[in-house]
Amino acid sequence: MSLQVYLAFVAACIALALLPGPVVTLLIANGLRHGTRAALINIAGVQTGLAIAIGIVAMGLTTLMATMGYWFEWVRLIGAAYLVWLGIQLIRSPVEGIAEGEAPPPPPRGGFFLQGLLVLLSNPKVMVFFGAFLPQFMDMSRDHVPQVALLGVTFMVVAGLTDAIYALLAGRARKLFSARRTRLVSRISGGFMIGGGVWLALTRAR
Repeated sequence: MSLQVYLAFVAACIALALLPGPVVTLLIANGLRHGTRAALINIAGVQTGLAIAIGIVAMGLTTLMATMGYWFEWVRLIGAAYLVWLGIQLIRSPVEGIAEGEAPPPPPRGGFFLQGLLVLLSNPKVMVFFGAFLPQFMDMSRDHVPQVALLGVTFMVVAGLTDAIYALLAGRARKLFSARRTRLVSRISGGFMIGGGVWLALTRAR
């Protein structure tokens, strides 16, 4: 691919990564409730999930997924249920450890890494999205694996950097927010997470 095409891909990645979604919602909520370190561990899980999704695209399994509509629907519904459950947890959980010197609230079951991984993989459309998005910037006359690897790693780097900005800002804001404001943000984040789960449950694979 040419340099111009690659730069266009980088620009598209930045625009996509900055759009708020379930991952950003999770990072902000955990950054405010648990601190920057928790949100950064979330990012590690998200990056692992991205690597899995991009690896599946590189192996050409998106075509196989498209033929397995029945199982795709079950994965989609399970993912939607997980997002709704996570949103309910954000709304119901008490806000603790906001004041300086207090112990942070306990981490979620399975840890922050698993939480980030599951939020990314809870939407099987991510793999379908990559399967449709990446080829727009590829030279289809050449071997697709190294091209998918280059574009995938680029997307992961851009997403990791933008997610880290959200995590750092949320961690800094945690020291400034009162318990009341943090509780409000957690409830709003939970509402967005539930909305994302409902949207995922109501949409069908194309």
